[in-house]
Amino acid sequence: MTVKTTLSFTDRHHRFLTEKVGAGVFASQSALVAAALEQMIQDEEEREIALGVFADEIRSRLQTPREAFVEGDEAFARARARLASGDR
Repeated sequence: MTVKTTLSFTDRHHRFLTEKVGAGVFASQSALVAAALEQMIQDEEEREIALGVFADEIRSRLQTPREAFVEGDEAFARARARLASGDR
């Protein structure tokens, strides 16, 4: 479903929209705005996954004796692997 709405842009943003449509990068200004929104949605989903992984890691570490702690590089590698696998 498509919904019509009215948006206002700064001169800078309007120039960018016009240039990208004029260069054929996007079919219309609406298509560019939709692509930008989709990217923001994806970024937010990925951020939520990362935050969940970090929270899980913190909870796990709270239950782990200090001598059994996992190094930070390994924890980040797990988060990256989870993001790469698409496991949301």
